Amino acid sequence: MTANGPGLEPQDKITAEIVSRHQQYQDDLAAGARRTGTLLDFAPYRSSVLRHPTKDPRLVDPETIELVSPAYGHWEVAPIESDLTAQHVGGEPQGQRMVIEGRVLDSAGQPIRHQLVEIWQANAGGRYIHQRDQHPAPLDPNFTGAGRTLTDENGVYRFTTIKPGAYPWKNHLNAWRPAHIHFSLFGNAVTQRLVTQMYFPDDPLFALDPIYNSIPEQRDRDRLVAAYDHDLTSPEWALGFRWDIVLSGPQATWFEPEGDEH
Repeated sequence: MTANGPGLEPQDKITAEIVSRHQQYQDDLAAGARRTGTLLDFAPYRSSVLRHPTKDPRLVDPETIELVSPAYGHWEVAPIESDLTAQHVGGEPQGQRMVIEGRVLDSAGQPIRHQLVEIWQANAGGRYIHQRDQHPAPLDPNFTGAGRTLTDENGVYRFTTIKPGAYPWKNHLNAWRPAHIHFSLFGNAVTQRLVTQMYFPDDPLFALDPIYNSIPEQRDRDRLVAAYDHDLTSPEWALGFRWDIVLSGPQATWFEPEGDEH
């Protein structure tokens, strides 16, 4: 049982707001409004109202930012960093082992080679190793929940990990996030970072989750859901999921604003 704070609104109110906002979006399109990838001012996601941009972006010199920002050395990525089940000498993590593989592509379907891909996620109990995550799920001493790799010549990345659990996040009464893995992609500089989330098929929490539903188009939400791949599945070892990431164009994967920690 989750200790939600007093005064939080019930799920049916949030769900009704989601349905209403999606209908408003469709009505706006019918009236000639421009399509958008996500709804930044999405009231069911309560904190987005306070955190979304409200002013026009400011132009800055990217080279100036890069001089004072961290550097990411692609040549320093070790093979073990892509296997989140083998990073601790004390043993393997608890949970359903799985392999995630996919390609990073441009708008023309061409591979993005040597792309730095990072992931982070909750453990099988739905808990992050982070001081802000204090909900009463067990920590796993053999699971840190972070990894990285480089795409190969065909734009392919591959991770071995465990399936994360759903977790409470106190947006509203009895609010739970669908199981997901955060993906971060870097170009050739820190200013070229994109962040998104990968979900799993048939999650019953999809319809209830304001973050997932802040993307107004179902086809765009579908692009965030990995597909089970039986050919990628290893006998008696791990389930296989395939998820391609498209960086631009009409088939682009949805990317989230930086700083979203859910």
